This record gives sequence, C-alpha cells and structure tokens, in this order.
Amino acid sequence: MQKRIRKHPILSIPDKQTIISFTCNGNVYQGIKGEPVASALIANDIHILSHHPKNHASMGIYCANGQCSRCTLLINGKPQKSCITPLEENMSIEILDGLPKIPPDDTPYHGKEQKEFECDILVVGGGPSGLTGALECAEMGYSVIIAEDKNQLGGKLLLQTHKFFGSEEACYAGTRGIDIAHILSEKVLNHPRIQVLLNSPLVALYKDKYAGIFLDYKRYGRIHFNGLFVSAGAREKSLVFPGNDLPGIYGAGAFQTLVNRDLIQSSQRIFIVGSGNVGLIAAYHALQAGIDVVGICDILPYVTGYKVHADKIKRMGVPLWLNHTILYAEGKDILEKITLAQVDDAFRPCMNTTKTFAVDTLLIAAGLTPIDEFYQEAKRFGFQVVKAGDASEIAEASSAMVGGRAAAQELARALGKKIPPPNDLYREVNLLKSKPGKTWDIPPFTLTEKFQPIIRCSQEIPCNPCVSSCPVKAIRLIPRRQDLMDIPEYLEGCTGCGNCVSICPGLAIVLARKISDTQAEIVLPFEFIPEFSPGDNIPLRDMEGQDVCEGKIHRIRYDKKTKTHLIHVYVPLDNALSIAGIRLREAKEDDFFENPAPEYFPNDALVCQCERVTVGELIHFIQEHHVRDMNQLKVLRAGMGACGGKNCSVHFPALFKKSGIDIQTVTPMKYRPLSMEIPLQSIINEEENS
Repeated sequence: MQKRIRKHPILSIPDKQTIISFTCNGNVYQGIKGEPVASALIANDIHILSHHPKNHASMGIYCANGQCSRCTLLINGKPQKSCITPLEENMSIEILDGLPKIPPDDTPYHGKEQKEFECDILVVGGGPSGLTGALECAEMGYSVIIAEDKNQLGGKLLLQTHKFFGSEEACYAGTRGIDIAHILSEKVLNHPRIQVLLNSPLVALYKDKYAGIFLDYKRYGRIHFNGLFVSAGAREKSLVFPGNDLPGIYGAGAFQTLVNRDLIQSSQRIFIVGSGNVGLIAAYHALQAGIDVVGICDILPYVTGYKVHADKIKRMGVPLWLNHTILYAEGKDILEKITLAQVDDAFRPCMNTTKTFAVDTLLIAAGLTPIDEFYQEAKRFGFQVVKAGDASEIAEASSAMVGGRAAAQELARALGKKIPPPNDLYREVNLLKSKPGKTWDIPPFTLTEKFQPIIRCSQEIPCNPCVSSCPVKAIRLIPRRQDLMDIPEYLEGCTGCGNCVSICPGLAIVLARKISDTQAEIVLPFEFIPEFSPGDNIPLRDMEGQDVCEGKIHRIRYDKKTKTHLIHVYVPLDNALSIAGIRLREAKEDDFFENPAPEYFPNDALVCQCERVTVGELIHFIQEHHVRDMNQLKVLRAGMGACGGKNCSVHFPALFKKSGIDIQTVTPMKYRPLSMEIPLQSIINEEENS
C-alpha cells in the first residue's frame, strides 16, 4: 500500500489523478503522472536512491529542491536528479550503484537552433519576492520574464499550510501560504507584460547581458535582459555529525515538500533539530499529516522561533529539548535512531546526559544559505541587479513579499526611472523581518456571562490580523512601540463571532465566558480533522503545554475562510482561565531511553557528502599543508561533487577556525560557471523533442 496522505485538515486531496506504471530495478510500481520521481519512490517506501562509489554507502534525498544531487538515479538509462524529474508512463528507473556508465550514442549531430528570449527585466525564481517583484516591475511598464525551476509558481508558499503573520494590507496576514501563492500566481499569469518559463532554471550569466536557461530541463536557451532580479530563495544547511548522510535525514523544507506539496506520508516518527520558525512549523505540518513528532532540540537555551509557535507545539504534546545537540545518527542503510546530549556553557556535549530516540526521519532545521551566486556574478559584470527574499536575507515570507516590491523599485531607479527611493517599503520590510522582541506579562482576566477573547500573544512579533478582523474594533495593539510589533489587547464589546480566534496565526486566542458558578465555556481553535464529537471529553492544556483538565465538547463549528474548526467546550470554572489548547499526543515512556556514550568522534563526520570527505581528513590536510585557500581542499575532492560545492563549502570557514587559522587570511571558494549540471546534448540542443 502506497504511503500517501488520504485526508488533511487544510489541503485538498485531488479526486482524479492519472495513475501510471513505472519500473524500479525491474519491479513494477505505480505513481502519479508528473510528480517527482523521488516522491513516487518514497510513496512506494523506497528511500535508498543510490549507493556511493567510494564505499557503497546508502544515499537518499536531502533537499528535494535540485540543490544537492543526493537523489540522483538512472532514469531511462541516464543519471538525473529524481526530485526534479517528473514521472512518466513506463519510465525505467534504476537505483544508482556507484558511478553511472555513459550510454552509447552514435547519432550524428544535425544541429538545432538555440531558442532566445528578450525582456527588460529577468526575474530568477517565482517565489513570494519574485512574484511581487515581477508584478511591481510590470506595473511600471517593463517587460518581465520569470525563470522558475519548478512546474508551478509560488516557491515556498506552496509548502505553507499555516496562516501568515504580518498585516493584511502588506502581506495577506491571516491567509495561508498556499492561498497566497494562488493569489499572486493568478495575478502574474494574467499580466500582459509578464512571461513565465516553468521547469526552466537559470544556469549561467554571460558578460553581454545574456543568461543561459535550461528550458524544461531538456533544451538550452538564452535570455537577453537589461536588469536582473535575483529571488532564487535559499538552500538547506546541513549539519556535521556522524551518520549525517543516512537516508531519512533531510532538510525541513524537503519534508514540507513531500508532505504538503506532493502529499506523501514519508515518515512515521520524526525528530527535528532546530527550534526556529522553520523547525516549529515543520513539526506542526507533520502533526497535521498524521505523523508523530517525537521531539525538537536546539543547542541554545531558548526557542529561536516565535513563542506562539513553540507554545502551540508544546500544547499538542511535543517536547522541546533545549541546550541539547545531535551527537550521531545510526541505522543499517537507513535511519533507525538518533542520539542527543545536553551541552555545557561552551556548547560541548555532556556525555553522561545522552538520550537515544527511535525515529525513521530526522529533519535538519538549522538554517538556510541564500542562493545569491547570480547576484554576486552580475555585480562583478557590472549589471543592474538586485536581490530579494531569502536570496537577500533569510526571513519570513511576509517580509519577502514586501521586499520584492522594494527591490523592484530600486532596480527601476537603477535603470533610469525617476521615482523616489522606496524608503517606506524598506521600513516595512525591516519591521516584518524583526526578530522576536520583549515578552510581556499577560494581564489578568475576569470572566463574565458574555464571551470575551483571552489573548496569549505576549511576545513582540510583527502581526495584527486579530485587530483588523474584529468587526466591532474590540481589539487594539497596546501603543508601546507604536508599530506592528506591539502586543494586542482586548478592549470591550466582543460579540463572540470568533474571527480573532480563527484568524490568529499563532493560535494564541480563545473565547471564554462564565455560564454558571461552577462552569465556563471556552472556544478553541483547531486546525486538524476532529476525531471527536459533541458530548466527548478531550484533554486540555495551558499555554506552556501542561495538562489542566478535560473538557466536554458542546459544539463544533467550521470557518471555511480560515479552514479552522472552533471547538466549544464546557470546563470547570476554576480551570477556565488556564486553558489554551487541545493536547494531540501524549509523551510515551518509550519516546527515548538513556544511553550514556563513552566517546564521541566528530572527526568521523562527513563534511562533503558528495565525495565523502570527513572533518578529520580536512583538518589534517589544512594543518599539514598550511592551506590558506579553500579551493585547495579540492585536492581531497571536497567541493568537487555533483552539488558543485554549494553545500559543503558552507562548513569550510568553521574547519579553518578549528584548525587555528584566521578565516580572514583564507581565499574563499570559487563557484562553478554553471549553477547545475546539464547534459552536453542539451547544451547543443540535440534532444529529440527540442
């Protein structure tokens, strides 16, 4: 039976899909036409996609975004990245075992014309900043081409089932990312000055203001442009620890791609490294998909994401292990368990505190690296170029949308358009990408016979949809900072409509009223498929995730606009002011077991996973040969793999530091001319279907 998501509280499950057959290592399987090959394989419980030529180690997906090459397979006899190759009828797939053989080809070259395009502004990437930037440029009269490497526009918005923070006016706050993607995509696709090239990544820049593009991953074309808008997003950072290459270990974004875009139930039990918003949201998405989240850890002593995100995860029963780091992962060919340890004040693992968790998936949510190589190259060539979104600075998609508009206006100014600097937009961008600010005490509440909102949004974050959604203006932001970061408070006049409860992105608001001297009614937001009915008792928790009591369900109503259930429960009056949410999972005794580790060998951890080069090998080479140029590490094949050094080179500065060398004295890594590997037959356009 295939591992696909058959029901979801937010996402629509397609009724009709074209089911096709394909073979993998001679066995017949079924998949959905057009879905990525990697997703089809994982749906069929095939997670090992290749064996490394160096030591036959198993490899699986990591980024699911075409950035790392760990998912390379033999597809119809040719090595291709399976995460970006669409599944076709009767496709022949083989697990890549070692180095692929070059298939014989004695077909004479007859020559093909190279397709060319022209535009005023070329936008690299159709994510949130690319879409708003393209629309802004087009509205100013420029012709625009968007080069997008996926089969649809939206970027990471397509993976976001949660409601956005920010303000409704600036960035659709209170609307789910998937719905924002649809809104912006429709505007772009219907704009007469914008042309969209899907499944067509930009792969090279030339000094004569031409860009090379891999059209439909089959043909090579060129685009002539005057201004370049880089909004290519970011790539997942890896972590260096023993076992970090096992199939089942991948980026949080890859997990969201499998679960929220491709509707694959890729896992049963997951653990997450990183307590930023990405990690916290990935945990929430896993729970919505029916996947158990065993825990989240962070090496820091505090949660780095929004408090409201962490609070709702704790309320649902997911433990957070702060001051903990991942020591190593283990498994025979595929991930089976991970081991954590608490760290001391110098972030060194305390080996008498280790804990081992049995999991089939480990998500790395330890940060992102901007994909800005084209921006850097365009600057060297002297082009008019801007960057926006994660390609500029890692932040929330809300700030990326506004930042796309600001960057578009900056590019227009550079191209000669007489418009004022977008200072107001930049101020809004800076506000939307603000780190969490001060946490304030929540004021005491007194229940009355009328509903009133109990607001537990106590941390300064950029968000106000509860204010703008209230039809009677009963909620305002307390004017301490005089901006969007101010904390909301209830004034008076609540009608009990529940708008603020259903629209709050952090699920930090409930309605409450006294119904007798012993009983109260609470209205709770619920973004899952209810598996209970009126009359049932459900476990309730406080803001910090502590059990409070059980409540009896009185009524369930559904807000179609926000896709949120409002659960009315009767609770003891004495507990009413403590209740903040519904517990989904209960901590189990077998979630982990104590496992003191006698030794720890970080030198065995892989830095370059493409070529399997370890920490110890690189440090020894740096010290022995007095290396002062990162490019010299290529002698050990580090940075020479299929990913082009984009992933391992992020760790090179730390290696030089650990070797006792000032990184300021080291020559940085040089990037390859092409951003991804392209078959020669595609560059000269001799594909049959070109």
